[in-house]
Amino acid sequence: MKKLRPSGGYRDTASFQTATLIYDATVWFCEKFLDPRSRTVDQMVQAARSGRQNIAEGSRASATSSQTELRLLNVARASLEELLLDYEDFLRHRRLQAWTPDCPEARAVRAVPRTFQKDQSDPSDQSDPSDLTDEQRAALYSRWLEHADPAIRANALICLIHQANFLLDRQIAALEKAFVEEGGYSEQLATARLAHRKKKEQPDPSDPTNQPDQKPPTCPQCGGLMALRTAKSGKNAGSQFWGCTKYPDCKGTQPI
Repeated sequence: MKKLRPSGGYRDTASFQTATLIYDATVWFCEKFLDPRSRTVDQMVQAARSGRQNIAEGSRASATSSQTELRLLNVARASLEELLLDYEDFLRHRRLQAWTPDCPEARAVRAVPRTFQKDQSDPSDQSDPSDLTDEQRAALYSRWLEHADPAIRANALICLIHQANFLLDRQIAALEKAFVEEGGYSEQLATARLAHRKKKEQPDPSDPTNQPDQKPPTCPQCGGLMALRTAKSGKNAGSQFWGCTKYPDCKGTQPI
């Protein structure tokens, strides 16, 4: 049986690939330039790891919970923001120069993905179709991330964190839009169950309600998508009805 909602596939997203690069480079940075007994080392490595792992966990959770997926992606975004501040603090405390967004070095780091990205059609994220390994991807940034100068490494990582955060912001915005327009997993599951039940009760193939791809009706008030709801109070408590997914902005309903 085909899954109601897809999940996984995070290894092919640019956000996860960039977060992996950031995590590996942060481990190497801390090993080379920071005291291993420092609490900062543990905080930076854990923040980098959290950015990567929560993208993966959110992707797997997407099959059953839009809210969980959004929450985990926001955790990843917050962890990378924390790591960004650590690298900015490293430069400031040591009076090392921070790159400006438009300096040649920063532009060179930002330009690297254009050398291997071919498909930029997905508005929520950009996949890397060239099947590069993590090692091959890291090699594209090695002249910065393996540099002997800690300022160059830190500045390059700041650029990469900004890129990862930009990608996560787009993913989060796309997921929020899809949740508003299509509803959450429980609503979609209830709609699919209703369609299946009608198919069993009305086996006539000429009956339009018996089609496997039956879609919820549109709202009579705003024309938006409707989802199956259950009345929680009143004389119809416990009964089901179609309700507009834009509620409470739109209170359109339709009987089943």
